[in-house]
Amino acid sequence: MDHGALNRLLAGQDQLATRQQLLAHGVSKATIRHRAGRQWRVLLPSVYQLGMDQPTPRRRWIAALLHAGPRSVLAGSTAARWHGLDSAIDETTVRVVVPPPLRPRRTGFVVIRRSMLFDSGVRTVGPVRVSSPARAVVDHARELHGERQRAALFIEAVQKDLASVDELTEWLSRLRTRDAAALWPALEAAATGSWSVPEHDLLELVSTSTVLPEPMMNPILTDEFGRLLVSPDLWWDDVGFAAMVHSKRWHSNGEQWDETVERDGDLVAAGVIVAGVTPRRISDKPAAVLARLEQSYRTAEARPRPPVRAIARAA
Repeated sequence: MDHGALNRLLAGQDQLATRQQLLAHGVSKATIRHRAGRQWRVLLPSVYQLGMDQPTPRRRWIAALLHAGPRSVLAGSTAARWHGLDSAIDETTVRVVVPPPLRPRRTGFVVIRRSMLFDSGVRTVGPVRVSSPARAVVDHARELHGERQRAALFIEAVQKDLASVDELTEWLSRLRTRDAAALWPALEAAATGSWSVPEHDLLELVSTSTVLPEPMMNPILTDEFGRLLVSPDLWWDDVGFAAMVHSKRWHSNGEQWDETVERDGDLVAAGVIVAGVTPRRISDKPAAVLARLEQSYRTAEARPRPPVRAIARAA
């Protein structure tokens, strides 16, 4: 047995190995049988963790890839969470994609899906292979059933600069028409520049108004002295009027949430009229929210515009 080669293999795979790898490095069948379940965890068929520690999420990913083969890649919700998308479902199932002629199957905590679509943006970090962010978003969106969940996923990916609208469009365009149909609205929401689903809901509501012109989304604002102001969710530049969606879930928590609300005062101090709304009011009382925004716009229109400069963000 080449202990050095075996140790290097195990070090590169977080102390995981397949039966075939162990045999190739001189570990006998008898040793494998004796240690499996006693000194080694059997995470998946013929995939062993050399030690009895509770497997970490990373070890489960590596085990899934070892089980699925060298052409396998983490996909769907697993890849989306790996890329840091908080809107992705956090599940114990590890999702993997493989190319033909490999077969789709489910074994233990692993779901293996087959796809002919080539992904040139696969990320490889040590023993972990992950779908590109754009593919991860599109694949995971196909796993979701709610329109708002899909929109949140697309919006977050674009706002975090993990995937561009063009990259997401390309992946949607590569799907079969019937598979992509339910995902286009989510992409359209991300393309508006919204930073969250509630912001997109507010933009959709505002678009029904006969009073309000089209607003700017999340512009960069500075006061008359060139000082940076908080970026409003919606901005009507002709009258210097802002709408802010106040949501603990979508904007922040704890002290950061308090700071987010308090920063509205920066706009007010600069002479801006600010209308704060909540996601619940947008959902439950849309007519009342719209009427309030329209009244606030008329009020802003009746006074001199404040010396605030707005710059549209790059698409």
